[in-house]
Amino acid sequence: MTNEKLTLKSLLENAEGKKLLFLGKEEIFTQKEIDRYLKRYRVTATQNLEEDVVAVVEHHRLNPVEEDISNDAYSQKIPLFKLTEFEQLLSEEIDDDALLMAIKLGNDQERLVRLLGNEHLTDALFVRLLKLYRFDEEEEDNRQDRDVIMYTLRRYIDIRPNEEDLLYSYLTLRRLATEAEDPNLLMALTGFPNFTFLIRGKEKVTLHETIARNPALDDEVIRKLLSLRDAKVNSALAGNACVSVEVLKNLLARNDAQIHKALAANPGIDNEIFGVLPEKGKEVAALLLIHQPIDAIRLAQVEKAGMDEQLFALMGVNESLANDVVVKLLEKENRELLEALSGNKTLSPETLEHIYQKDEEMTFASLARNFSTPGWILRALYEENTDCPEILVALAYNPAVPEKILRELFARENLEINRGLAANASLPMELLDILKVDTRLQNELAQNENLVQSYEQVLNQNKVMPSAKARRKKKI
Repeated sequence: MTNEKLTLKSLLENAEGKKLLFLGKEEIFTQKEIDRYLKRYRVTATQNLEEDVVAVVEHHRLNPVEEDISNDAYSQKIPLFKLTEFEQLLSEEIDDDALLMAIKLGNDQERLVRLLGNEHLTDALFVRLLKLYRFDEEEEDNRQDRDVIMYTLRRYIDIRPNEEDLLYSYLTLRRLATEAEDPNLLMALTGFPNFTFLIRGKEKVTLHETIARNPALDDEVIRKLLSLRDAKVNSALAGNACVSVEVLKNLLARNDAQIHKALAANPGIDNEIFGVLPEKGKEVAALLLIHQPIDAIRLAQVEKAGMDEQLFALMGVNESLANDVVVKLLEKENRELLEALSGNKTLSPETLEHIYQKDEEMTFASLARNFSTPGWILRALYEENTDCPEILVALAYNPAVPEKILRELFARENLEINRGLAANASLPMELLDILKVDTRLQNELAQNENLVQSYEQVLNQNKVMPSAKARRKKKI
């Protein structure tokens, strides 16, 4: 029979009238808070090795005097617990409502910051506390503000030991606002300073805009964002599929061009909004035709809007066309529409075969690049167009092209064809290895899924760290 290790909880429950020896400086909780907690067990805290001491709670850093006391306690076989064990136990037994009420009444921001740094608190309590924190509006680089942001990022973003610098980057905050799945956390983030992020070196996006684009918003967060009266935030909400149709209609009524564009790309709009948007200009209509699911009802609305053939042809690239809509589009005498449809990867092989049988030369290159095109058509396009660079390049990009043809294309040693082959996940690895030495193909190689996976496997093998403790990856 094995002896079970004595837990701090069970020790406290049987230590009435005894003392707990604390060595080292307290961290998360003040001495007053520790005393208040121990009082429920009728246990007293002390800094001296006295007769009634039943356990030692020790910080990981001790001064020489405390080291001597610790050694004496060890020689007396007094149980030893780390300070983090005590802090975790205290954290688990916190009365959330009582704590929140005390902080509200005392407006104790110092205590609030300390608690936010307590990794043992539940996510629910952390978020409730975070909502109470007030950022300094006057001092731009406030120490407490930076600590609160860091505590938030450390809790929700999985940071590796060699990536600690990410905690100091506001772009990591943008990542959190983008990936968070808890509406309560998103509500708390609306109380942060409205930082501006520079994306890809050119586009500026604020924290509030980023939150407004998150698909996990609930009604409370949406109301909060609307109350900011920020045009860019409103546009972001207009493009968010989780926003109710009622709110989207209210945004539409504001008659704002950016909102119209956002609504046109939002799959959450209804037929009423869809029917109004074609009147809002060609750019809005183009977005509508490309991004919106289109059934027979919506096709009728588009036809009623009287668009020119060139604009109408954009519908051919739409990947959310109903089958009966595709049938009707194929009946149109619109060559640009037919060309767009021939490159649509969501069309069935039978439909693409029907397009090929029309024998319209301007569809061949799009069919050649479309991985949904039947294999026999791809072979025919190759055999019948060996002198057509446009079709050969299109075939080079297509992962559905037979390996034999890919090898023959590789043998041509043509730069533009090689660009397509470098991005093609079906290209045999020995040929890909040859292309890897060509620095002109770096952008295309970076798009090759097969090559990216091989790199990831190597990186994962190199990242094995036997001494590292497994960290709990928290759901955002």
